[in-house]
Amino acid sequence: MDHQSYIPGLSPADPGPLSRFTPPLEEGVVSAWLPRHASAGSWLLDPFGFSPRLILEAARAGYRVLVTVNNPITRFLLEMSANPPSEADFKAALADLAVVKKGEERLQGHLQSLYLTRCEKCEQEIPAQSFLWRKGEDTPYTRVYKCSHCQDEGERPATQQDIDWARRIAATDTLHRSRAFERVAKLDDEDRVYAEEAIEHYLPRPLYFLTTVINRLDGLNLTPERRRALSALILVACDAGNTLWGHPSERPRPKQLNIPNQFREHNLWMMLEHGLELWSETASGVVCEAWPRKLPESGGICIYEGRLKDLAHEVKKEIPIAAVIGSIPRPNQAFWTLSALWAGWLWGRDAVEPYKVALRRRRYDWAWNATALNAAFAHLFELLPLGTPFFGLLPEPEPPFLTSALTAASAAGFDLQSLALRTEHDPVQLLWKRGEHLKRETNEPDVDEVREAIFTHLIERGEPASYLHVHAAGLIALTTSHALKQKGQEFDEALRATQSVMQKALDDPRFVHHSSGESVETGSWGLSHVILRETLQGGRRISDSSGEILRSAQNDMHESLSDRVEVAIVTFLQKNPNSIYLEIEDDLYPRFPGLFTPSKAMIYSVLYSYAEKDGGVWKLRPEDVASARRNEMNTIAAMIEIVGRRLNYSTRKEGKNYLWEENGRVRYAFYVLASALIGRAIAETPYPPGQSIIVIPGGRAALAAYKAQRDPALAARMKDYPLVKYRLLRALVEVPVLTRETFEEQIASDPLEKSKSQMMMF
Repeated sequence: MDHQSYIPGLSPADPGPLSRFTPPLEEGVVSAWLPRHASAGSWLLDPFGFSPRLILEAARAGYRVLVTVNNPITRFLLEMSANPPSEADFKAALADLAVVKKGEERLQGHLQSLYLTRCEKCEQEIPAQSFLWRKGEDTPYTRVYKCSHCQDEGERPATQQDIDWARRIAATDTLHRSRAFERVAKLDDEDRVYAEEAIEHYLPRPLYFLTTVINRLDGLNLTPERRRALSALILVACDAGNTLWGHPSERPRPKQLNIPNQFREHNLWMMLEHGLELWSETASGVVCEAWPRKLPESGGICIYEGRLKDLAHEVKKEIPIAAVIGSIPRPNQAFWTLSALWAGWLWGRDAVEPYKVALRRRRYDWAWNATALNAAFAHLFELLPLGTPFFGLLPEPEPPFLTSALTAASAAGFDLQSLALRTEHDPVQLLWKRGEHLKRETNEPDVDEVREAIFTHLIERGEPASYLHVHAAGLIALTTSHALKQKGQEFDEALRATQSVMQKALDDPRFVHHSSGESVETGSWGLSHVILRETLQGGRRISDSSGEILRSAQNDMHESLSDRVEVAIVTFLQKNPNSIYLEIEDDLYPRFPGLFTPSKAMIYSVLYSYAEKDGGVWKLRPEDVASARRNEMNTIAAMIEIVGRRLNYSTRKEGKNYLWEENGRVRYAFYVLASALIGRAIAETPYPPGQSIIVIPGGRAALAAYKAQRDPALAARMKDYPLVKYRLLRALVEVPVLTRETFEEQIASDPLEKSKSQMMMF
């Protein structure tokens, strides 16, 4: 398998409406991939329609994107993002709603009054930003506000007035809840019970607010654009009004309809106003048509509202698909169920009908996910020419999700070409190609083959890896040998078999599980100390004694990944001063493809250690330029000799070590580094713990601590080897009275933990 490098992107400045349910993808990834595989103006297919941002990016890049969407809310998000109403239409639509009468008062005033509370400090009546609730209780316990009169703000205990007002609204809840049911399912509809269960995730006040607004929407005489705009604002309020908003930040991306122990009830009028900001920042101006209308060659989006299998025959006959792109959908009972509710509330029961299965299903396990994905892949196989590439992004990756996707694709006849993985917080980038139209032979999974794939990955990595990484290494081996699913085997059985093989493969004395928990998925996995020592001793030596660590072994796969990344970044900055971060990533990722993609945390740790940021560019600090660092290392070597002689040791240099000896025996051996390649230094020094001291620049301390934090094996070895910073040696030279005893106290007085660092956790 020829692994492609991870394609970096940029986090969107604003994730947009319903962002907690849409895939968290970086921008610029698919537009960077496409030119290598399809010419501008050609047809692309997104069989899932799971990520409006991904589709829009491809269309803006000059491609015609055919997308199948069966979720009415996802379709609305895509249409609105591609061709939103003007900001003026949004403002006018909200103004039209605000002035509608509710009895003798305007609707805006009536709805805002639902959230009035009294400032604890000045006792003025003000709108609460939100109320906080505990699961199972019938009144809020806290309100959150910012007083415009006295500027008092924060969380304050709910008053009796707040409690009484919540109970008064709850007294009329049955009527409004019944209206909400009616828009989704008829009284005699067998799915009504599921709608009732879903609506239980709305408190009485937000449900009253939403039913009142939606009833007024039906009666307003609006232009089509203003109606779209107001529907979009109401959709934001629909999402803000449910009980899935954990407090303070519990479950930021909910997958199940489970009420948090503490949750936030938003002020929904404020959410309508906030919707103005959310939607106005999604403007795109991309041509968007419904199937089968044509698109210009300059690019656009063609939406087929329905399932892929219903479209397959027409597409194969009329549209030449050059490539497939898509964000692989993962089970999300919360979003899919709420989408059915929201569609009914906004557009009536007819809009829910094709999607009512989302109301019925309560559990979406990984076997269901694999079965559904396989059906989509199977339809794709039938409509695509041989060799058509499929670039898939798998967001929020976890081992069973990755297993599900790879098993589904392989069973449908797609050959995995590449798998690029950065961290468990980033989407996995997958490249498949449509395989031969032949019944391929499957093989039984081989535990030894999987075990060796994991072992090879850890050897090449040179440091522990997350379970997701070792799991991916094993999956690649099973995919290559067509052993993820046997003929006639159900998907649930296939997924269980794969997990069993993974666990058996890891049951090997060569592997060490660095974790406080028993689950194989916790912590990290590495190699035993014996294996590490044998590997490191057999590797090519790194030397940075000249200060030019660019000459070290970048291609030596026995070096730890973090050490190789450090070398590569510094090499790049030496040759390319004043580089922006994306340029560093663009140079770095092709050097570390597939499962070796360095995390942003790793890159920034190196940059903070060696470089400084001036505006948007990075450059090596003056003291870390090769010539300056070389001179400083010579100075440090001289200081080691001076201090050693003051302590009545004889001194000399042997290889890379500066020795202090007494009676012909080595008392201390100093290994001087310009880098943070601590693992290599420990492996290279021939002197045992107790004698060896590693000397590093103070600027490397945070980087060394970061490496120890992410590599428990390295951290354990570092405990036996004191790390002394350059500055301590300088200070020792100036100490008027220095003894051997005070020297030992001094070298233990400045540990790495005291270093001020911008530590990142992955």
